Amino acid sequence: MKINHYLVLALLSLSVLSACKKDKDEKPVPNVKMSIADKAINGKVNEKTSFSASIENGVTVAHSWKLDGVIKTSERSFEFTPPKSGIYKIDYTATAEGAVFSYSYTVNVGVPTVPASPGSNSFVTRLLEYSPAPGQFINKAPGNLESAKGILGKKGMVTLGAWGGYIVLGFDHTVINEVDKDDIIVYGNPMPNFAEPGIIWVMQDENGNGLADDTWYEIPGSEFNKTGYKRDYSVTYKRPVPATADVPWTDSEGKSGVVKTNTYHTQSYFPEWVTGNEYTLKGSLLPSTGINMTVPTYITSAPFAWGYADNTMGGDKIDIAKAVDKDKKTVALGGIDFIKIQTGIQANMGWLGELSTEVIGVQDLSLVKAK
Repeated sequence: MKINHYLVLALLSLSVLSACKKDKDEKPVPNVKMSIADKAINGKVNEKTSFSASIENGVTVAHSWKLDGVIKTSERSFEFTPPKSGIYKIDYTATAEGAVFSYSYTVNVGVPTVPASPGSNSFVTRLLEYSPAPGQFINKAPGNLESAKGILGKKGMVTLGAWGGYIVLGFDHTVINEVDKDDIIVYGNPMPNFAEPGIIWVMQDENGNGLADDTWYEIPGSEFNKTGYKRDYSVTYKRPVPATADVPWTDSEGKSGVVKTNTYHTQSYFPEWVTGNEYTLKGSLLPSTGINMTVPTYITSAPFAWGYADNTMGGDKIDIAKAVDKDKKTVALGGIDFIKIQTGIQANMGWLGELSTEVIGVQDLSLVKAK
């Protein structure tokens, strides 16, 4: 059989050209080895984790590291230190002339906790902030800084003044949220027919820095969402002239009034440590419908059913599991490190003066039971 040499040469040439074209069109795929192979990682607040990628087949690539969708670096490595608890996503991409290699990590960072030890105090031990509203006991005991410190590690008494006045306290350990149990007890000085309810807020130390600078969660009591309850409420108190006069206030609803002075307490009711001529307090407002002033000589303030400070004789027990976020949704807290107590009702009760929540002490119930 005769062979057409020209045909063979043409076929060989076509084959070579096709191979060259194929080689030219093929995009080099980077062979990448990740320093951390596991895609699901448990991290710790303020603890650094180093990620890196090695290209093992000599391909030149462009690196990209993203944290929660935001590009952080174009280097071959990335160091991540979680600022607080949460779930973070880290995405790595190596691009070589259009060929792409990608790898994703999920970093689960738990809330840092301080375990209770045999030496832990059942009472709060730290005063982080004392910001009372004006009131008849402010600027003297029990409405001064010394009184606020007096409930650390034991029982004492501090007043929070009119609506919005608050105190922020910390434990020397994390109070664990025990299943189906009350976790904290707040002592006040109510009587059977006279309560001065305060709203309770809790916070976990998400960033582990020992400061109450994370998220506050409200403990919803029996009046939560009922008529007269308001969230995101605020009151601005103005310095009176003269200093011993009634203290004017305006609120976020356009209403106004005064914290009235009386003859029993003649000092200035406006906190003397406030440097400006006014200050604003924010929080939730409770209804004042429980106050009965029909008999001026026998004014009563009925306690609410449950869930507030200075509300029940013997102390008010609080379940951390009831905490809600800004959208009024229940949050799952493993434990808390800080507590805020805030006067919840704006009311002037004549000769009795303003309604003001008092705090005698705050305890971790798990340690009370253990002793």
